[in-house]
Amino acid sequence: MSVTKPLPHDAAPLHVTGQARYVDDIPAPANTVHLAFGLSEIAHGSITDMDLSAVRATPGVIAVLGPDDFDEMPDCSPSNHDEPLLATGDVQYLGQPIFLVVADSHLAARKAARLGKVTYQELPALLTIEDALDAQEWFEGGPRIYATGDAATAIDGARHVISGVLEMGGQEHFYLEGQAAMALPHEGGDVLVHSSTQHPSEIQHKVAHALHKPMNAVRVEVRRMGGGFGGKESQGNALAIACAVVATRLNRPARMRYDRDDDMMITGKRHDFRIDYRVGVDDMGRIQGIEFKQYARCGWSMDLSLPVADRAMLHSDNAYFLPHARIESYRLRTHTQSATAFRGFGGPQGVLGIERVMDHIAHYLGRDPVDVRRDNFYRNGQITPYHQTVEDFVLPEMLEELLASSDYAARRKAVVEWNAQNPVLKRGIALTPVKFGISFTLTHLNQAGALVHVYQDGSIHLNHGGTEMGQGLFQKVAQVAASAFGVPPEMVKITATDTAKVPNTSATAASSGSDLNGMAVKAACDTIRARIATHLADTHQTEPARVHFDGGKVFVGDDEMTFAQAAASAYLARVSLSSTGFYATPKLEWDRIKGRGRPFFYFAYGAAVTEVVIDTLTGENRILRTDILHDAGASLNPALDIGQIEGGYVQGAGWLTTEELVWDHKGRLRTHAPSTYKIPACSDRPEVFNVALWSKGRNVEDTIYRSKAVGEPPFMLGISALMALSDAVSACGPLYPALNAPATAEKVLKAVQKVRG
Repeated sequence: MSVTKPLPHDAAPLHVTGQARYVDDIPAPANTVHLAFGLSEIAHGSITDMDLSAVRATPGVIAVLGPDDFDEMPDCSPSNHDEPLLATGDVQYLGQPIFLVVADSHLAARKAARLGKVTYQELPALLTIEDALDAQEWFEGGPRIYATGDAATAIDGARHVISGVLEMGGQEHFYLEGQAAMALPHEGGDVLVHSSTQHPSEIQHKVAHALHKPMNAVRVEVRRMGGGFGGKESQGNALAIACAVVATRLNRPARMRYDRDDDMMITGKRHDFRIDYRVGVDDMGRIQGIEFKQYARCGWSMDLSLPVADRAMLHSDNAYFLPHARIESYRLRTHTQSATAFRGFGGPQGVLGIERVMDHIAHYLGRDPVDVRRDNFYRNGQITPYHQTVEDFVLPEMLEELLASSDYAARRKAVVEWNAQNPVLKRGIALTPVKFGISFTLTHLNQAGALVHVYQDGSIHLNHGGTEMGQGLFQKVAQVAASAFGVPPEMVKITATDTAKVPNTSATAASSGSDLNGMAVKAACDTIRARIATHLADTHQTEPARVHFDGGKVFVGDDEMTFAQAAASAYLARVSLSSTGFYATPKLEWDRIKGRGRPFFYFAYGAAVTEVVIDTLTGENRILRTDILHDAGASLNPALDIGQIEGGYVQGAGWLTTEELVWDHKGRLRTHAPSTYKIPACSDRPEVFNVALWSKGRNVEDTIYRSKAVGEPPFMLGISALMALSDAVSACGPLYPALNAPATAEKVLKAVQKVRG
């Protein structure tokens, strides 16, 4: 079968030669116009006057649209209808679009957008979690609470009670391809939208709403993105809407892309969190009861903050049984960019909270953190705080295998000896696991469709609702189709995701791309294969069960033919060689208000050991070695999965070590460019980087060829880097470091000074 083979990314040659076509590479008609937003210069206030005469007078400017140029302001929100395309009187964050420039070039539009003269009545801005708490500005009117047992009583009755506060910053997506869209007007008022988006159907829906058209008047096409990471799940709405509105008004194609500065100023980031915790443990560090208060800074609009914060709550247990737990979640409204989806979708924040607790317990009791984690692991049959039974817990076996392969015990001893002999450079080592739930927590999104054609020459045309953002989804799904027909993958052509071919698609998110679309494609292929098998069985006077597809050939009893011959035969017999496929994830039942049910179809598992070194005089640090063992089930493509694990770990470690978002007291994002925002470079990856797929991996649930999702779970393996830094700082003194994230050199140095008292 084609599945399980480590085939290269289908577009890899195009990527490395620069031939891969992205939205802004699509040739546009000569009369295409270009758009740019004029942005607010304050974080909160009212617009009292807007003089756009200089903008209109700029050479190359064709039109300028302000709030008064819309009878009804289009909404860009994916959830709460609280994101107008342009600010309508009130400004909610610094960088909010307030007018739209239409020009004959991208540069002309962008230059003109800087010339607007806007007068504001400035109002106090809520910029921090503490600001929002003091003002009681939160979504849903108060905290959401998930609980099991009686946490307060269990904590008060425990031998040891430990409490602390963890702060973690947000994260910029920093996709290589920025936000981009192009709209082409068609006859009858229809419009074709090319968008760099993870959610074509949402773009279709929002554009149709803005144009007061039915969805069938809007077609959205996405061939590929140059990275997404969740930042293109909802953030592309504004560009697509703006392009579609202008294209239909002027009857000219319209194109828009954000420059990097504008992209970082306008779009949302990962939610930064503060987590307060109180935990009661016995003498071995086993948790008796725990209380979390999670404070998420959501920004000016709701966006996807509710499900993000929900998932943070759902991952507050990570891999550990919490017999008595209370998790309170506050979704706080501030005058900053609206925080949005990011790889892990709140899960990393929740996992980091409990991993900090494990680290704190181990330090408090003087035990090896690995032993504390092992003693708190789930056992199959136990219940999560959200009342889902854990049935497939494999981490104990994986942990022992990783401890052996990474030589953890000997290396921990060596770290202790090193630290005793070296007063300046200190080393640290840490192991952290991950248990990550796979499914959209909004249950109806767990569905997918596909469209498959087999042509009479045996070539196969495939379309599905997933989007390709570099993760290799198209290659995996092509391997699924090739396996279904027993042909080489090169016989399968996957075309751009297109809402005119597969309707009502879910976002390519929640690590569900291969699970959902792979099953939908297999369903379509199985239908066509059954038709061909029935036809051949009839012509050969045998049973369909005796027809087999393998190696590019079709075997009918003792006879054989090429797959192309079989397809041609079916075509001549007027057998349909086209089919749709559909899949809906089974077993899901979830009440997000009560916090009860089964939100996840299954769990993905992994663990990482990271060793670091810090300079106690400067706080500078380096990752020396990382060993990862990850469970991808029966991997559809081991090469792509290992690539996702490597990239996920580095991105997770970047979130927790170097990637610092800084707003000033006026609400201006100061880290809005590569010069001021530090993503991991090649030199930041571990010097020794060992990544392996768990050889015993196989999904207990009926997923596509028993594989497991691999997009988001490895991101949380980067938490081991932060815990290793904490371990290194702990070697400097008796106090607990309470190291916050991102653990920049400055924060590491401050923590070193703190533990020394």
